Amino acid sequence: MTEIRQSLTDFSDSIATLDWLTLRQKLLDLFCQVAYQEGDFFLSSGQRSSYYINGKQVTLHAWGGLAVGRILLPLLTPETQAVAGLTLGADPIVTAVNVVAAYEGRSLPALIIRKEAKGHGTRAYIEGPLLPEGSTITVLEDVVTTGSSALKAAERLQQAGYCVNGIIALVDRHQGGAKLYQQAGIPFQSVFSIQDIQQRWREIG
Repeated sequence: MTEIRQSLTDFSDSIATLDWLTLRQKLLDLFCQVAYQEGDFFLSSGQRSSYYINGKQVTLHAWGGLAVGRILLPLLTPETQAVAGLTLGADPIVTAVNVVAAYEGRSLPALIIRKEAKGHGTRAYIEGPLLPEGSTITVLEDVVTTGSSALKAAERLQQAGYCVNGIIALVDRHQGGAKLYQQAGIPFQSVFSIQDIQQRWREIG
């Protein structure tokens, strides 16, 4: 585990320039280091699990956030005009992608979807720039289990008149999310599967 703890520190100066595959491996190691735990847990979906992944430990990590932005940006299709996600898990993710895109000369606004409408002012569900109706948006998520959180975000965007062209997650737990998105007709992809994380976690020992 010591080697993994040093990995992000040793390469911190080059996180912004590492090639995609090397960066993906370093992000996987960071998930194993700070986000993955085994034990007895209750998930937000109501399910019980023998493991837990706290994605915010990665997305709010000093170098993890930059790595996430660099990893996700190339996965967005050229027609994507903005990124969005359900608060709270997606907040640092859409921000990271937004900032990395700006450094690469691409305007990619970030939208945050509230779980409940704001209780004052405009009483809006969606925070962020007001985009033209029909704008193409990709929903981002940290960890997908049943898929309900990202689907809720997608539905809010569709109700607001936007076009959702896909959902991208950092981790897919393979517990029904992909099937839910397929039924909704929304393309889905993930950077890592739970098998990727568990295999690497065991390799680290």
